[in-house]
Amino acid sequence: MQLGQVQTELTKTGITGVGISFLFSFREILTNSAPSRLFSLLHTPLGLAGLLFLVFCVYTILQQRQIHRIRRRLTGQIAALNQMEAYATEIYQMAVLDPLTGLHNRRSGQRRLREEMSRAGRHDRSLILLLFDLNELKQINDNFGHLAGDQVIKYFSGRLQKAIRGSDLAVRLGGDEFLVLLPECSPDKVEHVLGRLSGMRVDLDGRTIHFTFSAGWSVYFPGELPEGLIERADAALYVNKRAGKMKSVNV
Repeated sequence: MQLGQVQTELTKTGITGVGISFLFSFREILTNSAPSRLFSLLHTPLGLAGLLFLVFCVYTILQQRQIHRIRRRLTGQIAALNQMEAYATEIYQMAVLDPLTGLHNRRSGQRRLREEMSRAGRHDRSLILLLFDLNELKQINDNFGHLAGDQVIKYFSGRLQKAIRGSDLAVRLGGDEFLVLLPECSPDKVEHVLGRLSGMRVDLDGRTIHFTFSAGWSVYFPGELPEGLIERADAALYVNKRAGKMKSVNV
């Protein structure tokens, strides 16, 4: 190792100034002394102190290098773990979330529905299932293009997510169909949720697209199967859609 490298390494460890000067002076003494004088020198307090300091410096440099190697290894491992976490998050989102809206997809919604029904039955708590269907989305796609239709779906999804509580769950079943789970929600609160969804419109390329939706809901009965709960809410939605109203119907 060159003197410049030694000085750099010692500086990294915090050994500077007088310590480095002493080390280099002691090195010169060791290099230029005859063997007999060197042997005598090492038996003096100054020689012993210099030798101990030299050993300490070498040990410190070696330890510092080992620490740097460990740090580099840990940095690489942390980067690999962060990459794995990013992959895991991406896989989770693909498995659980709808790619267009960011809402939960049908599969995760069905799993959560079973969990909420089981919890409601176990603790004797209320559970409301609310279904939505966007009106005349096909006409919007035909008149303005599928990009406009996607914007309508995304806009409604955003409004829906803001209209519910953090404990609720909004699900895109597919197409223009949505499901919302309202745990521990009384029936009179449903109209409050729907009231937050009034005035649906999307601005696209200077054009304003107005649209409406139909909704139907049902209250969970203890012991009821998920299919029965969904079927009753779907029947209520169908009645509402035929009536051409935006208000909800409960069956």
